[in-house]
Amino acid sequence: MARHAGQPGADLRLDRRRLLGLGLAAGAAPLLSACGGASTTGSDEEGSITFLSTQFTPVEERQRFEQILRDRVSGGAVAYNPVEPNVFSSTITSQVGAGRVEVSLAGGLHGDFAPHADKFENLDDLAGKLADRKFPTDLAQLGKLPGGGTTYLPWMQASYVLAVNKRALQWLPSGADVQNLTYDQLLTWVGDARRANGNKPVFGLPCGPKGLYHRFFQGYLLPSFTGGQITTFRGPEAVQAWQYMVELWAQTAPASTNYDNMQEPLQRGEVLIAWDHVARLVNAPADKPDDWIMAPAPRGPKGLGYLLVVAGLAIPKGAPDADRARQVIEALTTPDVQLEVLRRNAFFPVVEAALPTDLPPAVAMEAEAVRRQQDAEGAVLALPPVGLGGKDGEVSQIFKNCFKEICLDRRPVRQVLDRQAQQLNTILDEVKVPCWRPDPVAAGQTCRVQ
Repeated sequence: MARHAGQPGADLRLDRRRLLGLGLAAGAAPLLSACGGASTTGSDEEGSITFLSTQFTPVEERQRFEQILRDRVSGGAVAYNPVEPNVFSSTITSQVGAGRVEVSLAGGLHGDFAPHADKFENLDDLAGKLADRKFPTDLAQLGKLPGGGTTYLPWMQASYVLAVNKRALQWLPSGADVQNLTYDQLLTWVGDARRANGNKPVFGLPCGPKGLYHRFFQGYLLPSFTGGQITTFRGPEAVQAWQYMVELWAQTAPASTNYDNMQEPLQRGEVLIAWDHVARLVNAPADKPDDWIMAPAPRGPKGLGYLLVVAGLAIPKGAPDADRARQVIEALTTPDVQLEVLRRNAFFPVVEAALPTDLPPAVAMEAEAVRRQQDAEGAVLALPPVGLGGKDGEVSQIFKNCFKEICLDRRPVRQVLDRQAQQLNTILDEVKVPCWRPDPVAAGQTCRVQ
């Protein structure tokens, strides 16, 4: 991501060669309107437009982004409504279908937009107008959903990495490089650290009710061990991956099942090493940045699997204030606003921008870790589920079920995977969508577990 982001104060510039993205789907469920979607009545300010989004659902992230909207977007108020992906889907579907659209601007992941390409305006003209933003070609191409036109424009990007308190480096295995770990080395490291730490685990994962631990399995563990996410879900290499996970969990802080994000237990010293979304790690080094390192995820037999998710901005057909929505898109894609989102919420720009030298040290460290992760030899790029709509949560639950049954309940790996694979295929047979990376992507071919 950032070519020279290793040291605070360095001249930082984004790496445009690959996609990055954002995948948050936590937060409280919104109120539902009579038509079956989110409450989209807007703010109390006269003339405000409604911005429906699956992003910035945690309260503090939402509040910081709302401040950016107030400070940096002129021309009128913007009522920001963060919702769960299934509510986003039902709201857009019901409002556009009924011809009673209240949402003027929509922000979501690639997977949020993919099933609804016909419900959004063609933004080819706006894409042309914003050519000076220099969106990466491959990223912009993702916004051209079936039909060929631009359904959404890039908005922002992020990823998941390891945060390491330097106290843990004393137990790093001989010859291991914290910036180039294997999963075996990680297991040895956290096991040795636990034994040297009075049998107290130093490793943590966000396995709480709102934690993003399912993304670890979808985008990191399984791609690294199997080269896939769905087609290889119950294969012999997936069995190996989950057997490894059992061993890793035995060395993980049991309180991880209560952690929705890892920055707080890291700050408290409850754990010294943790994996999470960059936005949920950024506060850990805030007070003493010199005590911390950010590092790429480990690599497995198939390479270094990492999750890439893309957030974009779109305008629903029939939006009550489409012209104003276009102005908001223009404002949110200026380099200054993109960098303000980076500074406040740690989500990285999708436009060409020189990163300021006074960024919070944690953000600079994360940028370097993400760059190393992307540029790693044998990197295996994975996407979160695409095109599932309201079934997205059910598919995520499958991966959570595997963790619970295998790691917590200690049920046989093969039996669990076979049973969960049947449930996964039932969902996939219903939605009938192609696979997503790293599985083979074939248009018109339904994705299934093999």
